[in-house]
Amino acid sequence: MIRVAIGRLLSALPVLLIVSLISFGLMRLIPGDPAAAIAGISATPAQLAQLRVDLGLDQPLLVQLLRYYEGLVQGDLGRSLLLGKGVFAATMERLPVTIGLSLYALVITLLIGLAAGIIAALRQNSIVDQAAMMFAMIGISVPSFFLGLVMIIVFGVHLGWLPTGGYIPFSQDPLGWLSSSTMPAISLALLQAGLLARITRSSMLEVLRQDYIRTARAKGLPMRQVILKHALANALIPIVTVVGIIVTLLVSGAVVTEALFSLPGMGQLLTQAVLNRDYPMVQGGLLLVTTFLVMVNILVDVLYAALDPRVRYE
Repeated sequence: MIRVAIGRLLSALPVLLIVSLISFGLMRLIPGDPAAAIAGISATPAQLAQLRVDLGLDQPLLVQLLRYYEGLVQGDLGRSLLLGKGVFAATMERLPVTIGLSLYALVITLLIGLAAGIIAALRQNSIVDQAAMMFAMIGISVPSFFLGLVMIIVFGVHLGWLPTGGYIPFSQDPLGWLSSSTMPAISLALLQAGLLARITRSSMLEVLRQDYIRTARAKGLPMRQVILKHALANALIPIVTVVGIIVTLLVSGAVVTEALFSLPGMGQLLTQAVLNRDYPMVQGGLLLVTTFLVMVNILVDVLYAALDPRVRYE
């Protein structure tokens, strides 16, 4: 498994290189001047020209790109043009919010998706199965931002059960964090829970038809043991694959959700950076988020080898 992890890490380097190059190029294609965003509308042309020189924006694009990669090699992501601090430091302040929200949504996804998929597989073609799959279809069809708006109106405005926005750090008040993160997490999780439920049902149905499951039942093993130890354990490979994809979707979907619920996470930070043409912040933030998602995919690959020794990697 160590060899698998090392191989995946080496293969991830070109991905990070391409992401850094794309983010650099796209930011230069966006209309607007970072110097004008920083200096304001009252700045004179001479002040803007001097600020461009100070920021290195007067240099050719190739020179700027080489300086960017030179900083990356040294572990320096640059300095935010608007925040006046290092990109890594600014990202580390916001990343825990996004990761915490994504993990909370992942827990909800796993609890609902696995339970609905397993129950639907065990009660195939019954009313329970149809109800579970209808829930999954609704979850897949409803966009997270629409669900978030509905939840804000119902549970925040009319019922007053949960706050409509804002964020309380977990270290400051765990219950406050739970209260401020529940609606965003549910709006993120429902879509992915529907996907997980359908994949779990399909995978479980395939395993339940196998001869060793019928043998385990014939031996008189408790149904709970047959499901958890034999059926679910052998159905985990496709489920783990989907969970890895779901984590990626949750992190990327947090951008819209954080803006909707006014959460100070990576989504809000990157949105502000794009609007204000903060080149280093966008480039460094995207690179760090991509690195996190790449690590998730590597973990999924390692879990393949741990769950199924028959899996071989070239």
